[in-house]
Amino acid sequence: MQIVIVGDGKIGNALAEQLSREGHEITIIDRREAPLQQTGEDLDILCVEGNGATLTTQREAGVDKADLLIAVTASDELNLLCCFIAKKLGAKHTIARVRNPEYHESLSLITDDLGLSLCVNPEMTCASEIARSLRIPSAIKTDTFAGGRVELLTFQLPAGSVLEGRTLMELPSLVRAKLLVCAVERGEQDVYIPSGQFRFAAGDRVSFVAGLRDAHAFFRQMHLNASPIRQVILVGGGRIAYYLARQLLVSGLSVKIIESDYARCEELSALLPKATILHADGTNESVLLEAGIEQVDAFAALTGIDEENILMSLYVRKTWPRVKVITKLIRHSFQNIISTMDLGSVYSPRNSACNLINRYVRSMQATTGSKMQTLYRLVGGKAEALEFRVAEHSVVSGIPLQNLRLKKNVLIGCISRGSSVIIPSGSDTIEPGDTVVVVTSVTGLTSLEDILDTRRG
Repeated sequence: MQIVIVGDGKIGNALAEQLSREGHEITIIDRREAPLQQTGEDLDILCVEGNGATLTTQREAGVDKADLLIAVTASDELNLLCCFIAKKLGAKHTIARVRNPEYHESLSLITDDLGLSLCVNPEMTCASEIARSLRIPSAIKTDTFAGGRVELLTFQLPAGSVLEGRTLMELPSLVRAKLLVCAVERGEQDVYIPSGQFRFAAGDRVSFVAGLRDAHAFFRQMHLNASPIRQVILVGGGRIAYYLARQLLVSGLSVKIIESDYARCEELSALLPKATILHADGTNESVLLEAGIEQVDAFAALTGIDEENILMSLYVRKTWPRVKVITKLIRHSFQNIISTMDLGSVYSPRNSACNLINRYVRSMQATTGSKMQTLYRLVGGKAEALEFRVAEHSVVSGIPLQNLRLKKNVLIGCISRGSSVIIPSGSDTIEPGDTVVVVTSVTGLTSLEDILDTRRG
């Protein structure tokens, strides 16, 4: 596909890297010469210097022949204008990043008029991901499929766990919950799509698929915290904090926000009258103690400075291990070092936006067959979990799973049929109308039929 990206910032650069790696023809536009030059050297893609909202620059970048234009500059208004012009020039699809909460409600009214295929709010998407993870305290990360009926959860196996040293095939005799372990990350590099002989070790990051009730039952049987979260402290009153607090308050949670900027505190007090807003420096130990950090169930470090968020999270994790910790990171550098730190659940608005856009691009590629509905990246992007809606007459339907010739490192994690959630065995079949969750370390799948290994007999 021919894809034009306007804005060579954090999200634009990450998208260019991901999409070019998947074989798309990428052109990136930016007014600044220095980042464009670096991007061109790093990714070997076409770079156009100029204003992405002008006809001249868009024509030079080939927008009139593009399958997709993605506008991710720092300006919401500029992004919307880029998409409007691109659609008039002939771009088939357009995506805009729009971050301002004031635009959120009105966008649904003007999306069609602007020719927008997708509107992405990185902070809102990230806040929704964090809110999901707070439903199950012991999960590092939580994603949902099948309209929320199926959970994909990741947790870290503690030393002394009943699973330590046991094989995957022993799992049913150890726990009574219905689930399927689909990926395990060990250390910094090793990722497994495990077979029955796989043996668990302390420190493994284990991802599994289950219904919400079975997920809670599993964590209880593992003697891990499954109690509901009721009180939360957020440090930093930016966009993510606002979106997250709004969702948590609707769910009935008690929320305190600590923000150092007095004017922002006044704004948040007006926007979130049910939240407690504290004007203070959340990086100060005495402030956290006065705010009641000892009594809360969860803590989120959401300032705009990565170093502050890391230090606060390390402090809370060490001092109050029972508190669920959320850490927001902006920069992508030093990931190997950060992954070794005990930061709890780590989230990035950049990654949230990139995953959402990448999911849309994959769905565009699937012109036939069972199209992808949802995509999540696991274990630092080394594996993917994808949800497909099974088309009529799909070549995978009606065949027992044990007889399907799957590609290596592809696992059928779950089948959703009507109101039923099936954790599949070898005798189960996929039927038209089902939604199927596939977990794989094979990147670039765009339809369910891609899971088959056509080279094998």
